[in-house]
Amino acid sequence: MARKYIQIVTEVPGPKSRAVMAQKEQVVAKPLGTLAPFVAAKAEGVVVEDLDGNRFLDFSGGWGVMNVGHNHPKVVAAIQAQASRCLHTDFTAVPYAPLVELAARLGKLAPGSTPKKCAFFNSGAEAVENAVKFSRAATGRKAVLVFENAFHGRTLLTMTMTHKAIPYKAGFGPYASDVYRLPYPYSYRTPVSMAEIERRMLSLVDPREVACVVVEPVIGEGGFIVPPPEFLPFLRDLADRYGFLFVADEVQCGVGRTGKFFACEHYGVEPDLIAVAKSIAGGLPLSAVVGKAPVMDAPIPGAIGSTYGGNPVACAAALAVLDVIEEEKLLDRAVHIGEVLTKGLRDLERHFPVIGEVRGLGAMMAMELVRDRKTKEPAPEITKAVQQEALRRGVVFPTAGIYGNVIRFLVPLTTPDDALAEGLAVLGEAFTAVVK
Repeated sequence: MARKYIQIVTEVPGPKSRAVMAQKEQVVAKPLGTLAPFVAAKAEGVVVEDLDGNRFLDFSGGWGVMNVGHNHPKVVAAIQAQASRCLHTDFTAVPYAPLVELAARLGKLAPGSTPKKCAFFNSGAEAVENAVKFSRAATGRKAVLVFENAFHGRTLLTMTMTHKAIPYKAGFGPYASDVYRLPYPYSYRTPVSMAEIERRMLSLVDPREVACVVVEPVIGEGGFIVPPPEFLPFLRDLADRYGFLFVADEVQCGVGRTGKFFACEHYGVEPDLIAVAKSIAGGLPLSAVVGKAPVMDAPIPGAIGSTYGGNPVACAAALAVLDVIEEEKLLDRAVHIGEVLTKGLRDLERHFPVIGEVRGLGAMMAMELVRDRKTKEPAPEITKAVQQEALRRGVVFPTAGIYGNVIRFLVPLTTPDDALAEGLAVLGEAFTAVVK
């Protein structure tokens, strides 16, 4: 098909990108590898243009950060306006209004009728780690319940909470104590009953010592796994019965990705705390813990803080993001994108037996690749080959999953239908090149 968005004018990577990447090898730490072999020069909406003039569809969305698209003009304008007024004071030194306004708006967006308060940080890992600190302060307990396939970050505590060992945990032990892992109901591979989850908990830890359960309402890095509808209500009931807190990690699935502002809204539950980051500030580093006011007020004064957390420029960007989501009806758009992607991926599933399952919620869609649909043996090599073939043809697709065999979609919620069609066509070409 004719390409409207993709434009490949040199080999990939082109000479200018190769020159920068050669320098990168000399000056940037080796663990900081890159998915794309090219170097970005500019970006707009769903398109990234490299130094050599090649244009790519970015279906990674900056690892889920660009829900309102690259360089949305309203976000850029808000950043420029705030930067001209004040770049930094640290809110705990000299406070500023954008943080207060953002806290009020996020509190109103959070599900449930309980009054909410917010605290701001820089990254998703910081938000999750501080949610645990709030939980421990509020309950006087120490243990943390987490799940298989989880990804919560790369700090000592959140790395411990993360499931996948390689590359996230390898060589970095010993890990934090008092973290206990439960099975996540993964219907395609490891279905588990709610009763079994509770039995496993009781065999691992005295529930009277548990401060909180931390869960992704839809698993992100672990493979875009959508739980059965009874799972989150069960966790809410479990927490209430045993007196610990329910923390929703919405770093990747939040800010409209699933068609609700918070994914937990799909399940009719009110978490005690919600961790939010990634897309909240349209590309600037910002994260937050949004929670019930008594829990958020539990730590002593000065116990929670961050020099750059809730930076005024990032808060201004976040306020613009919230405006864009509302004005452009991006929650409805996420539902529509999910429908378009589901149809396109189901078509591919009918043609390529290597696709074992298509799944997702709203625009948080994925396909899991297997060697055999009966045995469900993961196919990470094929997944990587399809990803690389798509890159060569002009589309950036991220992968995921404990086995590295899931192709996921983190497209901006502003992505036009014809761009989705173009990306799906390239994905089909990549499968044909690799599998047939």
